[in-house]
Amino acid sequence: MPRISLTIFLASLLSGVVIAAENNSAWQRYDESADLARLAAHENDSMHYQLLQSRVLDKDSLWAPFAEELSNFSADQYRSYKAQILDQPITEIQRAIVEGRLSYETLTTFYLYRIREIETDESLYINGVIALNPNAIQRARELDAQRRQGARVALDSIYGIPVLLKDNIGAAGMATTAGAIALQNNYAANAFITDRLLEKGAVILGKANLSEWAYFFCNDCPSGYSAMGGQTLNPYGRLEFNTGGSSAGSGATVAANYATVAIGSETSGSILSPSSANSLVGLKPTTGTISRSGVVPISATLDTTGPMTRSVADAVILFNAMAGYDEDDTAMPLLSVDLSLEYRDVALTDKRLGALIDFADNDFYQNALRLLSENDASIVEVTLDYERGTGFEQLLGGEMVRDLALYLQKYAADGASIDSIATLRLFNAADLDVRAPYGQALVEMMDELNLSAAQLESLREDLQSNARTALESLFDDNQLDVMLSVNNRHAGIAALANFPALTIPMGYEASGRPVGLTLIAPSFSEQDLIDIGARFEKLSAARKIPSQYQ
Repeated sequence: MPRISLTIFLASLLSGVVIAAENNSAWQRYDESADLARLAAHENDSMHYQLLQSRVLDKDSLWAPFAEELSNFSADQYRSYKAQILDQPITEIQRAIVEGRLSYETLTTFYLYRIREIETDESLYINGVIALNPNAIQRARELDAQRRQGARVALDSIYGIPVLLKDNIGAAGMATTAGAIALQNNYAANAFITDRLLEKGAVILGKANLSEWAYFFCNDCPSGYSAMGGQTLNPYGRLEFNTGGSSAGSGATVAANYATVAIGSETSGSILSPSSANSLVGLKPTTGTISRSGVVPISATLDTTGPMTRSVADAVILFNAMAGYDEDDTAMPLLSVDLSLEYRDVALTDKRLGALIDFADNDFYQNALRLLSENDASIVEVTLDYERGTGFEQLLGGEMVRDLALYLQKYAADGASIDSIATLRLFNAADLDVRAPYGQALVEMMDELNLSAAQLESLREDLQSNARTALESLFDDNQLDVMLSVNNRHAGIAALANFPALTIPMGYEASGRPVGLTLIAPSFSEQDLIDIGARFEKLSAARKIPSQYQ
């Protein structure tokens, strides 16, 4: 019989709600020493975690607002809805709604039930969420009512679809923490993209865990760790494979079907890495196509948000729901108000795809080239001559010192415990064991950094121009439409050149580790990525649901 905490049991009696044992799981901290000992012997040093569970998050508080609804949602109901929800694309979920087999309230409750069941299981939890939206079910009910009253919903609409946000994206009613205890009470307003999603009818389900401060915080901390959320684990291999980061929770939760789709953010690899590590489609757009207002920043130059989904079609739907002109975002002037992408079936004839000779021995990559070539794409062997110059860490550090202070001044709530990198360093130093168990080396570096505005601008120009020149020359000399890479191997140059990228599942190693094919294209060429990516996705049909999470 699942354990029920005394607190929840007494609360249920006082409220008149009897919680059936089969329908309620209570979370309890467990002795993780055996798991940590196993990880200490892992052949991959990046898996040598010091801790797994958050020292501040009480998981029971996540689903407490839904006690009554979850007590009335039986295990049999949960199992009966799996076929209609689990791993289904948005269009199929909307079809089930239209045909009366499902409601948005049931869809939202299903995900909340699933999150609770997995996160209270010591053998399955992935520490995927930091917060759940207490208004999620009520929001879904309202959308159901609007639909009954005549609201028309297209099959490719985000309307009623539960979305998880990386917890550096503002959403009213939940703290925006960036994974940091310093922002534990940062109950900021909606980010621009959150408002756009709500305008289109999305259900904001909650906040996904992440690498703290978007992985610009410490030198030796593992990807996917935050003091607020603990260590995110990969559903394809919980204690075997890294999650990638920094959008680790967005990747792991969508892979494990905690929500239909999620949003991540990227500065240099933070969408591409966790998407490929969790066998997802991840779109890193051109910086300047999607707003960053209300998102905890690293770099105004490189930061972007983007969709993380299980299919290219869902990535298009989510991108379109997020898009819109934001006059407060300094990167937006090149964007038209009506920017959108289209999911379509386009032949690969005349498409020139750059195949890097670096991957000549990669069987997954070579098989992808064969599939694309057999379907009329022109494969062009290329060599990328590029080595990133020095100073990248200083560029990010200098911009984060500036941009985080601006965020805290303009968007943070009064509950935020800091107002600068300097005060963040002091805040963490007061209790490193809880607030920064892996240290805060990059915070210390930033606090001691002494770059003038002119020096920072010169550094930015040098790094960006070198990357842009290398990629533009490669594309122009070979008349390429896209360059093909693996996982996040070329995320750094794509970020600095401001080239968008799309990663798509292309298979699994013998160990079960996912591998992704990554397409990179010139700025504002997202539609080319979608067209070629959609065709490859159909040809390969590579993605599989993680076996323990079916």
